Amino acid sequence: MEGFKLGEINRLTVARQEAQGMYLRGDDELNQVLLPNAYIAEGLKIGDDIDVFIYFDNEERIIATTLKPKIELNNFAPLVVEQVNRMGAFVDMGIMKQLLVPYKEQEAPMEEGRTYLVYMYLDSKSGRLVGTTKLGRFLDNEHIPLEKGDEVELMVLRNSSLGVNVMINEMHTGLIFENDVNQPLKIGQKLVGFIKTIREDNKIDVVLQREGTASFEPNTQKVVDVLNANGGTLNLHDKSDPAEISKVLLMSKKAFKKAVGNLYRARKIELVDGGIKLM
Repeated sequence: MEGFKLGEINRLTVARQEAQGMYLRGDDELNQVLLPNAYIAEGLKIGDDIDVFIYFDNEERIIATTLKPKIELNNFAPLVVEQVNRMGAFVDMGIMKQLLVPYKEQEAPMEEGRTYLVYMYLDSKSGRLVGTTKLGRFLDNEHIPLEKGDEVELMVLRNSSLGVNVMINEMHTGLIFENDVNQPLKIGQKLVGFIKTIREDNKIDVVLQREGTASFEPNTQKVVDVLNANGGTLNLHDKSDPAEISKVLLMSKKAFKKAVGNLYRARKIELVDGGIKLM
């Protein structure tokens, strides 16, 4: 393994060609890895540099592939369970080899066909790539260098009884309360959010739109844009179903009511039976 980074993209050089494929080397010419014929592009020749992913194949041999993996070492990614057996769950990582998530590394029993957010790490005992859905030990809410209103990068972890659990900057965990979810979200989805509250117990509440006056303009303009696209009228009002508002405007009912109030006070719209209308 010396000279190669297991579970990562490596830039290597074609050293020689054999019947089974091309052998690649890094800085050390004595250590070489096979790139099978199936992944050799036409025109590739000795001396060329190429980016490959390094892993152990099903026969536990170090191997290279030009296929782009869905996950790399020490990273998170949403992966689909391909099969479950006595060893654990095997998830599709985008290459010929599936990634094992042992039972002891499952936050909850994983089911075939479902998508889970997985972290891939190198097991120190076996020297093999392993997946886990127990993400807590890779995330830290003890030290939070964030403040209310900060813009952050989010990744959806799972749904909960309170809303949607998210990962913040790939460092912390947080929650978007159900009332603040203004668009459909799926596991592994990446999006931008804003810190709403950091509680005394270090739990973090997140929103998808900046709170306060700064949030009025984007929502207000979005309502105007949709009104214009619909001939100046919109069949939504303060009694409309939140799901219908989210479907049409991708915003929460609370945000919609604020935007409508803003427009009404500015005399940009009038309230009509069953909806609103541009003045």
